Amino acid sequence: MRVGMMTREYPPEVYGGAGVHVTELTRFMREIAEVDVHCMGAPRDMEGVFVHGVDPALESANPAIKTLSTGLRMAEAANNVDVVHSHTWYAGLGGHLAARLHGIPHVATAHSLEPDRPWKREQLGGGYDVSSWSEKNAMEYADAVIAVSARMKDSILAAYPRIEPDNVRVVLNGIDTELWQPRPTFDDAEDSVLRSLGVDPQRPIVAFVGRITRQKGVEHLIKAAALFDESVQLVLCAGAPDTPEIAARTTALVEELQAKREGIFWVQDMLGKDKIQEILTAADTFVCPSIYEPLGIVNLEAMACNTAVVASDVGGIPEVVVDGTTGTLVHYDENDVETFERDIAEAVNKMVADRETAAKFGLAGRERAINDFSWATIAQQTIDVYKSLM
Repeated sequence: MRVGMMTREYPPEVYGGAGVHVTELTRFMREIAEVDVHCMGAPRDMEGVFVHGVDPALESANPAIKTLSTGLRMAEAANNVDVVHSHTWYAGLGGHLAARLHGIPHVATAHSLEPDRPWKREQLGGGYDVSSWSEKNAMEYADAVIAVSARMKDSILAAYPRIEPDNVRVVLNGIDTELWQPRPTFDDAEDSVLRSLGVDPQRPIVAFVGRITRQKGVEHLIKAAALFDESVQLVLCAGAPDTPEIAARTTALVEELQAKREGIFWVQDMLGKDKIQEILTAADTFVCPSIYEPLGIVNLEAMACNTAVVASDVGGIPEVVVDGTTGTLVHYDENDVETFERDIAEAVNKMVADRETAAKFGLAGRERAINDFSWATIAQQTIDVYKSLM
């Protein structure tokens, strides 16, 4: 079987969970099938990876239109595969057209849904209507849709009622627990990022890793951090803001927080996996304050590093973080965000005050990541979806 994997993100250009998913799924799937990757961005010198650029005549067009032009090129190029698999709306048109052109099945994985992220209009303007159309078209006409969590399946069927429920298959996101595992920290680490930041190893550490976007809830975390116990340090690995406006708001909030208390470390550059793993390993707790999250690979990454998690109870997060076993879930109510922020602070303070329980949660989290979220299993489940369509 030859698979045509279609994606916007692929190494070295990986920005979020969808990119991580495609990278790991492809790596493990190549052990049981042939996989061609059709992606976007800078040229790659990798076997089986084909990069597609924007139509030069559209260089000044709306970003959504430019993206669709790459989809046309992907569809034309994927003329030698048995099944095409698209990820996110960016590649959805390519998958849809490739299936029609070449008479092959199209599988679409939903990592998030445009109807559930209306704030993207701030970023894309009219392009949001284009991206929404691309996603709707790909989802409704795909031969099968893969949801990365059971909650995500519910969201897909609510957003696109034309899709038959049996056409939506749940295949969870995964984690490579050999790559993501506890690492040396501070003086035991080579070129320690924590030492370079000035983090105190004797004081509790709370960590966040994610993009500065509305759905990740960064602003809620910063406001909650004002209520953390005085001894608590926050390592905020947050960059790539969606818009200048959210960048400005985040900067103002962080500067205000830093003026009020010590131990607030903001890392805006993208760090290597080894640095992220050191931060996660050293943290007493990892905080995921997302207001929208189909699954949340970042929680799995923290759990794999033996770190307890405090997370919102949205989307697929409760399918990863087991409340009272691997961490603490905090209820999010869009109509009462102040309570959400206070509850995050309360959960964090309770976690760092009881380091024995936090360590127990961390060990349970790693065990859960190993047992329930293996990429080898997920790759085989994905192949099984393909086979069911042939």
